[in-house]
Amino acid sequence: MSLSKTTRTAAAAAAVAPLLIVLTPAQASAHGTMYGPVSRVAACYAEGPEHPDTQVCKDLVATSGTQPLYDWNEVNIANANGQHRQLIPDGKLCSANREKYKALDWGRTDWAATPVSAGPLHFRYRVTAAHPGTMTVYITKEGYDPTKPLKWSDLEQTPVAVANVARTAPTGWYEFDGNLPQRTGRHILYKIWQRNDSPEAFYSCSDVTYSGARAASVPKAPTEQQIEAGLSKSTVSHHGHGGDTTAQERNVLPQTLASVAAAGITAACFLTTRRRRAS
Repeated sequence: MSLSKTTRTAAAAAAVAPLLIVLTPAQASAHGTMYGPVSRVAACYAEGPEHPDTQVCKDLVATSGTQPLYDWNEVNIANANGQHRQLIPDGKLCSANREKYKALDWGRTDWAATPVSAGPLHFRYRVTAAHPGTMTVYITKEGYDPTKPLKWSDLEQTPVAVANVARTAPTGWYEFDGNLPQRTGRHILYKIWQRNDSPEAFYSCSDVTYSGARAASVPKAPTEQQIEAGLSKSTVSHHGHGGDTTAQERNVLPQTLASVAAAGITAACFLTTRRRRAS
């Protein structure tokens, strides 16, 4: 007795299914960090992971190694889903409670700070993998103590900037405007980028100093040459795709699925032949 048509179809599906699980591409992640005002991790990467200039960046490398700097665009929580305060405890905001980036939480006054003043401020975010979502930037309250790790209660409830960002960034940048309130001394601009196509969120701390306060150093953002030079040592994506698969995956996937389907049908036919011979 031969297999019925339904049984043969089921066999083909069973043969193909495991291969589909293996070959379906994982969802691509978004990555980036604030370059203007430059974030802590970007400022230290710009100094050079192997031989940083400032003491705070030297201490970061001594404590955590160079990998956090080569992975400057990956301070994230994969399943944040807007639950930032629930997932990140006080004192761990700059690292997003990631052990890998724990040095970013240090309460120190020698983090390189960008000079700012009250009024309009243009933000520049270097994105290496774009996705739609919302950028929200908060500033610390007047009287914030920069010698202590950042707490949620240190931040003003009203953000200084909120921007909806697109699923693509052809130039490699998200740019938007905000407005800073009056402050004195050193402060932190805390950015949350919550994707709306995924629960993933990204975080950064940018140190700023208001007019009249002396900055320990003037931070520089990494150059494009530095980004390219560090790609081989990075463990995260640096591709500016705008969907759930890369362009290469989108081109290869249909051919791959066709091959897998053919292989599955062949396997089903083989099973049918063996069953017939057995009968």
